[in-house]
Amino acid sequence: MASNVHVDSKLDDDARRASIYDGQLFVYSARDSVRRFALFAQEMIREAFAPLDPETAQFQMPVERFAQILAELKPRFIHHPQSKVHVQEILRDLGCDAEQTYFDVPRLRSSTSDNYLTSGIAYAWHPHRDTWYSAPQFQVNFWMPVFEIDTNNAMAFHPPYWGRGVENSSAQYNYYRWNKIHRGPDVAKLLTEDPRPLPRATSVELEPQLRLLPAVGGMIIFSGAQMHSSVPNTSGRTRYSIDFRTVHSGDAKARRGAPRSDEQCTGTTMRDYLRCGDLQRLPEALIAMYDDGTVGEGAALYEGNRQDSM
Repeated sequence: MASNVHVDSKLDDDARRASIYDGQLFVYSARDSVRRFALFAQEMIREAFAPLDPETAQFQMPVERFAQILAELKPRFIHHPQSKVHVQEILRDLGCDAEQTYFDVPRLRSSTSDNYLTSGIAYAWHPHRDTWYSAPQFQVNFWMPVFEIDTNNAMAFHPPYWGRGVENSSAQYNYYRWNKIHRGPDVAKLLTEDPRPLPRATSVELEPQLRLLPAVGGMIIFSGAQMHSSVPNTSGRTRYSIDFRTVHSGDAKARRGAPRSDEQCTGTTMRDYLRCGDLQRLPEALIAMYDDGTVGEGAALYEGNRQDSM
């Protein structure tokens, strides 16, 4: 069980990662590098929903139109060159080694209120580990709100499941098949249900849970093996957030990371990460350490517009 939440920790990145691999959670108060990224996202979101307030626009338009706006906005945000620049600035600000830290492109998430849209482009995440989705055990997740959040539209952690296996459907998930079959523009058409093979726990207790509420400009950092979920949004406002994930090449070489507990998925996301310093991908020899020979079942990389969440 994760026993500590570190607030504005002074640990360097090596010590922080070691703690994260031990189930610890880190939360940071607002800092300029993160605030700049939030303001950048706010501008894009407001432009997409103009003249409506993007946090309440869901109550003033058909769900089909709302999904269409997100389907255009999210890949535009992901592929905007400034998005990667902001991630690089944040990682450097947080003391990450630019030569050994690799990041995946940042995702813009949305969580609508009152069950308005909870599938497809605005999927409401059930309790899960990213490691059920072929992420390596040394993946570190960075999460930040775009607008102010409260306990009714936040993200929840489920610390009792740290290192404790639960029955789940991750055995059906192969990352390469996912890239080939389940990503693309059709995701925005999933308005009432989501039939994609998204790994989930077959039985999990939601309590006790932990909800951390960083201010705009603040950030939560945690392990990809940490069980977490979307809080059912009852706030009356759509929540927008950004997350991105990192791996450390030194940890990959040494096979350091969080303990395995119940992961049964195949494939690996290792080809997705870009080096903070120069945006180069991980060396093939390092990727090969984590590949399992299933790449022929699909696509090693997804090259289209990323409109889904995973």
